[in-house]
Amino acid sequence: MLQKLSIQNYAIIDDLEISFSGKLNVITGETGAGKSIIAGALALILGERADTAVLVNKGKKCFVEGIFDVKNKIQIKKFLDQNEFDASDEIIIRREIGTNGKSRAFINDTPVTLSQLTGLSSLLVDLHQQFDTLQLGQSDFQREVLDALADHADLLHHYQQIFKDWQITKKAWTELKEQKKQFEKEFDYNQFQYNELEDAGFRENELEELDAELRLLTNSEEIKSALSKVYCDLKENESPIIQQLKILYNQLQVYSSYHPDLPNLLKRLQSSQIELQDIADETDHVSSHINYDPEKIERISERLSSGYKLLKKHGVKTTNELLQVQQQYAEKLQAVLNIDEQLRQKETETEKLFSEAKKQATKVSEGRKQQMKPLEEKVNKLLVQVGMPNARLKIEINFKIEDLSFYGADAIEFLFDANKSGQFQPIRKVASGGELSRLMLCIKSLVVQSIDLPTMIFDEIDTGISGEAARQAGIILKELASKRQLICITHQPQIAGKADAHFFVYKEIVKDIVTTNIRLLNSEERITTIAKMLSGEKPTAAAIENAREMVMN
Repeated sequence: MLQKLSIQNYAIIDDLEISFSGKLNVITGETGAGKSIIAGALALILGERADTAVLVNKGKKCFVEGIFDVKNKIQIKKFLDQNEFDASDEIIIRREIGTNGKSRAFINDTPVTLSQLTGLSSLLVDLHQQFDTLQLGQSDFQREVLDALADHADLLHHYQQIFKDWQITKKAWTELKEQKKQFEKEFDYNQFQYNELEDAGFRENELEELDAELRLLTNSEEIKSALSKVYCDLKENESPIIQQLKILYNQLQVYSSYHPDLPNLLKRLQSSQIELQDIADETDHVSSHINYDPEKIERISERLSSGYKLLKKHGVKTTNELLQVQQQYAEKLQAVLNIDEQLRQKETETEKLFSEAKKQATKVSEGRKQQMKPLEEKVNKLLVQVGMPNARLKIEINFKIEDLSFYGADAIEFLFDANKSGQFQPIRKVASGGELSRLMLCIKSLVVQSIDLPTMIFDEIDTGISGEAARQAGIILKELASKRQLICITHQPQIAGKADAHFFVYKEIVKDIVTTNIRLLNSEERITTIAKMLSGEKPTAAAIENAREMVMN
């Protein structure tokens, strides 16, 4: 709900503030007083592009601000969250046009883009001006009207869930088909790579072990020679180390009783002798198992050469990494064998979901079609009441399963014939601004209970009507305003008489400058203003009495 509108330096408005009622707000005034200027200023905070021509006072910036109460408005809270704005029960929208002509927009003092502002404002205000194209000609709104009247939200939600599941499964099926094509392209290549690795037949860590063995074999003679020298020095040369230790032990043993530390030293010498004896035997054992084998060296070298080529080819460094590559090729080959079964499963799932989606879409379509005739009859009856006796609304629904979408398979079109010509055409092509506004009023009055409509603003909805038609339009507006806030700019006393809050726009001269101002009328002022609308600047007693009846009723 729009609580307050503040305007500064916009066209001939210097400084103006309006606090609106939550029901039917009517704005009246003489032609040229500035009623539509107020509507233009309001359109500015709803995302209209700024025009520097509105800056009459070039030395002062233009400022338009609207304060909205958004308690319990789920869609608005969702919009704020999605755009990372702080959520609150009150939203302040501001537009500024600087003296340099640049325009800026703010939501709760946070700078925003024009597209963000337009997105939010569409949830806050539904502005109907005489020459707007309006949402009435848009298929989304036409569908929402029929769905609201059909009262099948649960059915529609159930269908939409099936449709989403069908889309997901269909996409997975398509991806599998593409994957199979790719697999088939790569099959021969993957098979060759796998066979090459399989034929090589490497075991875990084989190349690393072969490399160590080759280094041993190629250095076997030098290693064997070094081991033989160690063995001889320890045990077999002219003065073997082990024999010398034995002699030293015997020499020292004679004096072991003369010093307390000597027994321990003798024990250590004996241990060293035994350890060196063991080392000599182990050295001899190792040496006996080392033999230079040129044939084995050649076999290992060839095996390593083959392995190193494969490592380089596949960009890996170890045998185990190479075996992982082999496993990957094996999995790719197996996937080719498995994908046909997956394809059959996805195809079956897709067809089953599509069949169910068609079934539910048909039910949704039937619900909409059941509302066509009742809606046509009710709207056409209301059109007569609002001064369009020759106008007719006709609704067409074409069920096209090939056009199945999130909202069903219906192509919905509201058709309009303004003059009983029998030539019905889409509303967006043939209805004038005034006709569209009144048609929208009739339709929205029928669905107000079912659709969460925002604040609705009608700018001169009464163009071309008077008398009883204007009275009926006022009755419809009053009824509509019992559920939603309405702001109506009008010339018709019959509509003004239905107001919950009646604002009067007037011009005044301040310091030789003409400005537009506005005030909220009390009961007596309303009667006088409406009487003037009925009979002129000097209303008759009958006009005053008539105006009183309009206000009281």
